[in-house]
Amino acid sequence: MNTPSRCSHAGFWVVIVILGLILCFSVLVNFGLFLGLAFMKSDATPYARLEAEDEFPKLKEIWSYGHGPAKAVRIPVTGIIARDGEQGFFRISMDRVESILRQIRAAQHDNAVQAIILEVDSPGGSITPTDEIYRALSDFRASAKERKVVVLVQGMAASGGYYVAMASDWIIAEPTAFIGSISVIIQTLNWKGLSDKIGIQDVTIKSGKNKDLLNPFREVNPEQVAILQSMVDSLHCFFVDIVRKGRTIEESSLQTMCDGRIFTAADAQQQRMIDQLGYWPDAVAKTAQLLGQSSVKVVRYEERSDFARWLAELRGPSLNVALPRWMSAEGPQLMYLWRP
Repeated sequence: MNTPSRCSHAGFWVVIVILGLILCFSVLVNFGLFLGLAFMKSDATPYARLEAEDEFPKLKEIWSYGHGPAKAVRIPVTGIIARDGEQGFFRISMDRVESILRQIRAAQHDNAVQAIILEVDSPGGSITPTDEIYRALSDFRASAKERKVVVLVQGMAASGGYYVAMASDWIIAEPTAFIGSISVIIQTLNWKGLSDKIGIQDVTIKSGKNKDLLNPFREVNPEQVAILQSMVDSLHCFFVDIVRKGRTIEESSLQTMCDGRIFTAADAQQQRMIDQLGYWPDAVAKTAQLLGQSSVKVVRYEERSDFARWLAELRGPSLNVALPRWMSAEGPQLMYLWRP
């Protein structure tokens, strides 16, 4: 009696595995080609244009508001002015200050752009980034005699937020905005008394007696306070000079208002710290007027999507724990910042 032969499926599965491998190989090859083209495009474009990407940013331009023969760019300055990255779970690190500077550079290199409308809502921030934005705006104005900068204060232009507004031809503030805080601050905490009570001992090894200025676990040293006060006073004078150049304010009034106080928009207008109370349409109308036009076309910028750049800047998942300022490695900082 013949035994029925068992049907073998080995050949079938071999074919399936081979086809799967071919499919995977094809996907990998196409993905590699895509990456290669993206990187080639990213690397080759600057050489083809003979322009450096950061010096001559090529941003995506979006028509935002209005129309007319004159072209203006709206650029926001919001939040604390500082060089920090907005990082998260699989997100790209973005430097807000560099983003603002790139937009100003793009506007400056576009001959069609005649004005910048700077939308400010900031309590200020780090001194050097603040000054960098101010200088970039000043360079834009100086690049062509007809170019103008109009500032619209939406919520607050305090300290460094007001500093950057000094590079403008006209300042408009919404009636509920706050203006001023022309001053410098450095702030920290001293834990000497508490550390003595709970038995915490500081161990600091240093090569100079002033290396650990404002060490929170030591008694406050008057000599070191005097050193820092001299730095604060110097940077305060620098700030006051910027305001003196940017606004036509009598010297006696200038010295009075530069004590760190904050003003309502109405009071700031009386003090000649700003030029006008108004809203976005008023800022657009004033820009057109300064340019000698009846209307103006306003655009805004966005970074162009670049897959190669996205891959290069992509950050992996991380646990971001916000530490108190006194525990931060950065330590106390000199700031053009309104901190009530």
